[in-house]
Amino acid sequence: MKKTLVIGSSVCDVIIRLPHIPHPQEDINIIKQTLSIGGCAYNVSQMLRYYDVPYTLFSPVGTGIYGDFVKKHFKENNIPIILESSYQNGCCYCLVDDSKDRTFICEHGAEYIFEKEWFDSLQCDDYHQVYICGLEIEEKSGDVIIDFLMNHPHFKIYFAPGPRITHINKKRMDRLLTLHPVLHLNQQEIISYTKEKDIYKAARKIYEITQEIIIITLGQEGCYCFDGKKDILIPAIKKEVVDTIGAGDGHIGAFIANQALSFSIYDSLLKANEMAAEIVNHQGATLNNIIPHNSK
Repeated sequence: MKKTLVIGSSVCDVIIRLPHIPHPQEDINIIKQTLSIGGCAYNVSQMLRYYDVPYTLFSPVGTGIYGDFVKKHFKENNIPIILESSYQNGCCYCLVDDSKDRTFICEHGAEYIFEKEWFDSLQCDDYHQVYICGLEIEEKSGDVIIDFLMNHPHFKIYFAPGPRITHINKKRMDRLLTLHPVLHLNQQEIISYTKEKDIYKAARKIYEITQEIIIITLGQEGCYCFDGKKDILIPAIKKEVVDTIGAGDGHIGAFIANQALSFSIYDSLLKANEMAAEIVNHQGATLNNIIPHNSK
């Protein structure tokens, strides 16, 4: 089996549990604070690791206290550090209130910046599919990633634009969409991007450009997929929600893994829903109790 290339960030998540998101000029005491490993690419890679699908985590690790945190985690879990940066890592402050939903406040650092020369080290024939996140595309080195993908048209691309989809430079988005990626979004993201009134029209609008399946997560309603011919709805797996950190990453990661294992789109989505349910049932994005610690 050829490998999956996972391009993006590995981040220290500072998870802050509090009663509600503060209002301006309000003083509030938090309930608890913890540090956890996260980042979109890292979270996706862990799904591949769980399903025993070979992959490369192509993720810069920098300096500073948050870079040291990521390095320590990688070392303890036998994850190779392929890209080392001299810049400091940032972090993600994950605010979780009594609604159990999350709000992210991010400081972007070395983990989001890619050098053109790094991609030259890859043996691209070893890979058949690649994951990318919108946060890296939005950054100043986003064109470096797109150039790499354009130079290797054999890749099947999975693209998760994320909640900042409307902040991504239009020319970059246009270039990416012409590469026929599988898009993975939530309902709010696709509606805000397409300006359509419902997900069915929104999915078809994007499909006209990408000619690839569109996956839309719907929270407690499960997920929806348009494959160019029919609408596919997969109900959610009901679990108690602790927080929603990393649920979307886990969903697309599980889908990518099961596609690599030759499962159908329907079965891959079903397994993705199952994994997302497990993630929201735990604090943070990482499922340490079920992720094997073998190295790929």
